[in-house]
Amino acid sequence: MTAEKLLTLAYSRPREALSAARSFLGTLPGPYDASIAHQAIGIVLREFGDSRAAAKEIRRALRLARAAHCPDREADVLATLGVALTASGDTAGGLAALDAAVATGGGHTAARALYRRGYVLRVLGRHREALADLSRSAVALEAAGDGLWTARALTARALINLALGATGRADADLLVADALLAATGQELEAAFAVHNRGLVAFRAGDLPSALDHLDEAGRRYQALHTPMPDLAIDRCAVLLAAGLTREAAEGSAEAVRVLDRENGQATKLAELRLAAGRAALAAGDPAAALHHATAATRLFTRQRREWWSLHARLLTYQSRFAMTCGGGTAVTPRMARAAAALGERLAAAGSPDAVQAYLLAGRVALAAGRDAEADRYLATAARGRAAGPPLARAGGWLAEALRAGGGTRRTLAACRRGLDLLDAHRLTFGSAELRAGATLHGTELAAIALRAAARSGRPRALLAWSERWRATALTTPAARPPDYPELRADLAAFREVACLADAARAGGATATVLERDRRRLQQRIRARLLKLRGDPRDGPRRLDPGALLRELGEATLVELTDVDGVLHVLVCGGGRVRHTVAGPLADAEHELRFARLGLTRLAYDGASRTRVHELRLLDSAAGRLQTLLLGGAVRHLGDGPVVLVPPSSLDGVPWPMLPALRDRVVSAAPSALAWMRARRTPPPANRDVVLVRGPGLSTRGAEVDRIAEAYGHATVLGDGKATSSLVLRAIEGTWLTHIAAHGDFRADSPLFSSLRLDDGPLIAHDLERLGQAPYRLVLPCCDSGRLARAGADELLGLTAALLPLGTAGVISPVVPVNDAATVPLMIALHDALREGLSMPAALHRARNTTSENAVDHVTAWSFAALGAG
Repeated sequence: MTAEKLLTLAYSRPREALSAARSFLGTLPGPYDASIAHQAIGIVLREFGDSRAAAKEIRRALRLARAAHCPDREADVLATLGVALTASGDTAGGLAALDAAVATGGGHTAARALYRRGYVLRVLGRHREALADLSRSAVALEAAGDGLWTARALTARALINLALGATGRADADLLVADALLAATGQELEAAFAVHNRGLVAFRAGDLPSALDHLDEAGRRYQALHTPMPDLAIDRCAVLLAAGLTREAAEGSAEAVRVLDRENGQATKLAELRLAAGRAALAAGDPAAALHHATAATRLFTRQRREWWSLHARLLTYQSRFAMTCGGGTAVTPRMARAAAALGERLAAAGSPDAVQAYLLAGRVALAAGRDAEADRYLATAARGRAAGPPLARAGGWLAEALRAGGGTRRTLAACRRGLDLLDAHRLTFGSAELRAGATLHGTELAAIALRAAARSGRPRALLAWSERWRATALTTPAARPPDYPELRADLAAFREVACLADAARAGGATATVLERDRRRLQQRIRARLLKLRGDPRDGPRRLDPGALLRELGEATLVELTDVDGVLHVLVCGGGRVRHTVAGPLADAEHELRFARLGLTRLAYDGASRTRVHELRLLDSAAGRLQTLLLGGAVRHLGDGPVVLVPPSSLDGVPWPMLPALRDRVVSAAPSALAWMRARRTPPPANRDVVLVRGPGLSTRGAEVDRIAEAYGHATVLGDGKATSSLVLRAIEGTWLTHIAAHGDFRADSPLFSSLRLDDGPLIAHDLERLGQAPYRLVLPCCDSGRLARAGADELLGLTAALLPLGTAGVISPVVPVNDAATVPLMIALHDALREGLSMPAALHRARNTTSENAVDHVTAWSFAALGAG
């Protein structure tokens, strides 16, 4: 191998280049060739993050280049040294080396040195100087016919334009660069190109494509054994835009720890700190955000990276303000002026984040009681609503809503425009998880609108706004996962591994390796599904209060909504909407936890002497819970069925145990829109009934055979035949499905909540693949119907996956229940369903048939009807 090929190999297959260069040096080449070999080693070590060892090798290459008396060789090595020194944090030394390289080299060599200096200036945030160098370099390199280095210069220029918000210019440069790189065979450079396409997709708001490109780039970097901190930084930004704040915070914090431990590139450590701080703030940890922001500011300042320092200071101010909102020190006008001054500097630097600085200044001024000053800052921030990606423009509408100062019409108009933009952003996702997570971006706009609507004195307006940002992921179906072999294979492997792990644990063995395999498969399945595209034509549904009142007939719908931590109750029925105020949400959540615990304890308490006392305590808790949830609204419930629509934080209320609801037909729904959709879902033409009995039940699914006998024509799957493929095929489009199987609720990853079947877990992602969900579904076992809170006010889980696909009604327990006591309740339920009763009415009938035994009593209270089937 010739010396010149070593430099090409360093950017294509770095580990191979390292080995080849060291072998080459073993042949004792002359100064010129030895200089190239040491430079190649230095480049690889720099890319691997060992900046100090890289600088040592490159300095040796520089001495050899000077010994060879070749100015162009010396200039090329000086340019490489400049990049390495800057990466290690020696900004002054790096720029001095790059200036010397540009001055020393001639023609083609000088053009390459200009590219490297432009690259470093981009890293330092000196964008205007960087653009000048890169544009000169690209012209000269193209004239010289150097396609590879022309592509590098265009790529660096594109990244600057992306940072400045000029996505059109960036896209044009990357298109040309990709075409040039395709002809080079440079594997590492090709990975960079895929990575950059992910950035362009991100800036354009196409997050599924961004995730796809970044995952592919990650696979390529891994195959080349090349660490890439930029990937963690960019993936963090994409996850934040998708509303996956916890994942972004954990991933970026871990990347910081790894790079810090390995003494990696100082410049990348600073950028990672900034990314980790932004993620921590979004995840609700302002103290951690401030820690990262302070460290990033210190590093950027030491590295003389002014553009970056401004952004780290913005994060510092945002973190401090968030801490004051959480009960820290009071805000001051000085804080507002400092944030506004920072906004001016960011605007002068061409940063789109200037809008965020002015928005922060306006918030601080409002909190400090300086309304005129706040209006000035917010007016500047509100200009951001005119252009840019949806998330940025929504920030501008948030500023406009804050600026309106509570004036109802203007405030609500701004909130409506901002949430419309976020709807467009949300509907680009095919994944239910991403659709739910993306609603986080509208939390404040929705809260402002609710506050204004509550003050308006118009209950119908408050109802419409309560529905505007509630359970949006359930209003339209998630995109069906494509039926491609890779996904089917992953799902089958996931089931098999889970089954083996459960068997190992049941036999007293450890399942460490199997659990690791299960996590790996879960991550792979999730990664595939997060990339699903949505259909923007699935426009968001809007509630028409008049249509809801007509649909209700004799029923009453009670919607609970959180306005600044207080539950407002909207009672809909009899042609009108009434508005009352109940109790503090936090108190209701506390009382709900107590009531759920009491139900669970009684379900498993075998000592009859304690049951009377426990039942009295539970009765008292039910009365307190009713007061906190409904307040005076109980006077307006009417005589017909009652539908309860709580916020997601109150999902799992055992409504039948509340005194005012014990003798009523009661159901719950995630939103009024979801209830109307369920109500209007036509039943299937067939009357197919499928009964499934999973393994390991303490009662062995005792109710299944008796229910099957009563129906006569039911399909029964059990005793080894209750496999995922057979169950999914059988329940498609059925009139009624009853699945008696252990549930495994995953609060950390609700779409991997599962039902245990004979061949392993059936997860929510499996159910999303159904063309038509069962019209009615009964899940009698513990944790089978639990849902997890997500996004702003969303619910995810097994039953949430089915509701948009056509399931009109679900019956399941809201707390763990006594299996033996469940059997007679389920038999009574199906007796009522065969008589033609709706799901809520059948459950009410079944509750009234239970004995006065305390365990039977609380078991009946513990089941809820969801939907309108």
